[in-house]
Amino acid sequence: MSPSVPCNQTGCPGHFVDGYCDYCGFPAPAGVVGSTSAVPTADAATTAAAEAATSPGDVAPAAPEPPAAASAAMPDERAAVVTLGSARGSSARRRLRPARSRPTGLGAGLTHVPPAPTTDPADAVLADPVVPEAKRTCPSCGAPVGRSHGGEPGRTEGYCPQCRSPFSFTPKLHPGDLVAGQYEIVGPLAHGGLGWIYLARDRNVSNRWVVLKGLLNAGDADAVAAAEAEQQFLARVEHPLIVEVYNVVTHEGAGYTVMEYVGGTSLKQILKNRMIATGGRYDPLPVEHALAYVLGILPAFTYLHDSGMLYCDFKPDNLIQVGDQVKLIDLGGMRAIDDLDSPIYGTVGYQAPEVAEVGPSIASDIYTIGRTLVVLTSEFRGYQTTYATSLPPVGEVPAFRDNDPFYRLVAKACALDPADRFQSIEEFRAQVVGVLRQQVYDRPGMGPAGQTAASAQFEHPVVVTESLGWWELPALRTDDADPMVDWLGGLRGQDPASRLAALNSAPSRSPEVLLAQARVLLRLGRHEEVAATVDEILSADPWDWRALWMHALDATDREDLAAAAESFTTVYAQLPGEIAPHLALGLVRELQARWDDAQAHYLTCLRCDSGYTTAAAFGLARTRAKSEDVDGAIEALGMVPRSSSAHPRAAWLKAELTSRKPGLAPLDQALRDVAALPVSAYEKASFRAATLRTALARITSGAVPVSGPGGKGSNRETVGGVAAAERPMRFALEAAYRRLAELTPDSDERISLVDKANEVRPWTLI
Repeated sequence: MSPSVPCNQTGCPGHFVDGYCDYCGFPAPAGVVGSTSAVPTADAATTAAAEAATSPGDVAPAAPEPPAAASAAMPDERAAVVTLGSARGSSARRRLRPARSRPTGLGAGLTHVPPAPTTDPADAVLADPVVPEAKRTCPSCGAPVGRSHGGEPGRTEGYCPQCRSPFSFTPKLHPGDLVAGQYEIVGPLAHGGLGWIYLARDRNVSNRWVVLKGLLNAGDADAVAAAEAEQQFLARVEHPLIVEVYNVVTHEGAGYTVMEYVGGTSLKQILKNRMIATGGRYDPLPVEHALAYVLGILPAFTYLHDSGMLYCDFKPDNLIQVGDQVKLIDLGGMRAIDDLDSPIYGTVGYQAPEVAEVGPSIASDIYTIGRTLVVLTSEFRGYQTTYATSLPPVGEVPAFRDNDPFYRLVAKACALDPADRFQSIEEFRAQVVGVLRQQVYDRPGMGPAGQTAASAQFEHPVVVTESLGWWELPALRTDDADPMVDWLGGLRGQDPASRLAALNSAPSRSPEVLLAQARVLLRLGRHEEVAATVDEILSADPWDWRALWMHALDATDREDLAAAAESFTTVYAQLPGEIAPHLALGLVRELQARWDDAQAHYLTCLRCDSGYTTAAAFGLARTRAKSEDVDGAIEALGMVPRSSSAHPRAAWLKAELTSRKPGLAPLDQALRDVAALPVSAYEKASFRAATLRTALARITSGAVPVSGPGGKGSNRETVGGVAAAERPMRFALEAAYRRLAELTPDSDERISLVDKANEVRPWTLI
């Protein structure tokens, strides 16, 4: 085992494992033990996929401009989605499969987010610490208080006219105050739902900057309880991506939490700064930057959830960029997962719709992250009113319209039913990484991917170039948490019939057993039984998208391409960061002769994951050739890596396509290309005969000028070393047929080839 290397991020207690810190998620520097600088070659990925195929279970938001470089939207795929889970009307409870992906740092090395500038903490102090009247509400009943009346300004302290509870919006601490004999107040930084936040210096610890957060209204019992709960939680939180609590102190009867000063810029302020820079026009973040910010903070959510805590109030205000990192602040709404009694704090427009009735959950935390992504990337008008619990139409949001995988990600994160959302941060994170990868690389002009993208759900595809079918598509990865995994491992190498018999008598019909059974039935062509097995899987777990994948494979084999496309599209909607659904949809669209749609999906595969390069290149070549784009097909075949075992076949097909191009020069080039291939003498002789036959036809038809005494032009071209004239070309083709006759073991074919040689031979005196 490799030695454990400590993380180099300040204050992080983690260690680099498999290229990333196992605590904060930041990537290991190149050369550090445990880094993943080495990338598997396409050939290695193809080999691994081939082996796996035999394994068992085979700010107030004005209108944004569309992003300049956005991946192509595929509106035709949006309409056909098979319902999963709660949308099927099931009363089943959602069961989770353990996530297997590892958290990463800001941007995951896929994109660069400009660092936030360093500022002087003293510059952040409010010159006029006043709560705007529009934001003054009663802490007890939420009624407007402290508003102007009769030409008189609103009061900052008093009693609510509706419920008679006291309110106060006046800072209790002033510059120079010394709290707990240790913290010297510099001034107020901000105000929030639960209290004022002050900047101070810690006289006992090198005059370091600290933040004191106190109660907005110490007379409100719920506010006091929330503050006490926050202090207790903060004392337990220890994570480099979450603001650190130093102390809890009292001053003149009021309690204050002393915490780390995070001197960065909130995402809300970043949005405001962008708006100021454009003269008041709303300027959303690029989708890839928004994803990078969220991706960077997800390890903090994983930590909280693993510790039995919920954040509850995520929004752009509470995520701070510090240099090239991010940090989670303001844990005022945080509560224990099993807490059913404490008051719930959240923000309208971000809070999940079910929270008021059933309380917060991991799924509701994910909902707030999804809503934040929308606010960061679009002018989300009405997000606290009209669309407080829904998303606007795709056509009204450029970030959705131009980035379909991003839309799918947000739509699932913000599903109305919590059971339809991502069920864990790790499940969500894996798809965020995949969508970010597509956002960065799936753009016009981008070449084949340079790296393999890890997937916890799919193997890489096994390339089959001679026929089209479901067997070309990636196999599902085995769920190691399934109780029957070890038992299934004992079925390796069995023929389909014996394997099916064993599966039918399995000790338990676990999901992996049922999936393995469906795949064997599919190989045997027993389609009705495949459908029954798929229904059995969905009856046990209506959210198991793997059943829909098997249904789509079966529909492809039955040539029910509309049903196949519908189910594959549903899988894509559930896993928008995965590449496998794109390859599947590319195949189905190709079989439907929808060349443009097929090519769009193949290009996504080609650009985003080197493990898909070979399969996508062949698919792209096929569809381009069928749409008469010979040059494009040749270009696609040229993308098959030399390290791939399919490279010789790609080179052969490339030569065949080259020979289709007009003129004689392409024919000569094709012959030279085939001559360099590691193929049999018979294959080379066969290709030479076919190419010379094509050259002769072009010469005799007058499509090209000819050379030599029998020609009428001065062309000096040659094809395979033969002058471009009818007579020498006939002699060369005769020789090619006779050579082919010598090499063939088939006597009937030999006689036919000799006849062809005699037929094509020119007339001579001898």
